[in-house]
Amino acid sequence: MERKLLYEDVENILSEYCKECFVKSHFRKEHGRRFAHKFCISSCTVGEKLKLIGGKLSKQ
Repeated sequence: MERKLLYEDVENILSEYCKECFVKSHFRKEHGRRFAHKFCISSCTVGEKLKLIGGKLSKQ
């Protein structure tokens, strides 16, 4: 049951913050998809939240 709640949290975060992210779309246009993805994972606060949730999922 807890895994399902974690997945729902991830979906909510992605739909609320990442779907229409201006910074991500700007970096995709200027630097490419890989650069934008790396920024989202390493520098964005939302990406850090997603990494924490992913860590909880991988421990289970």
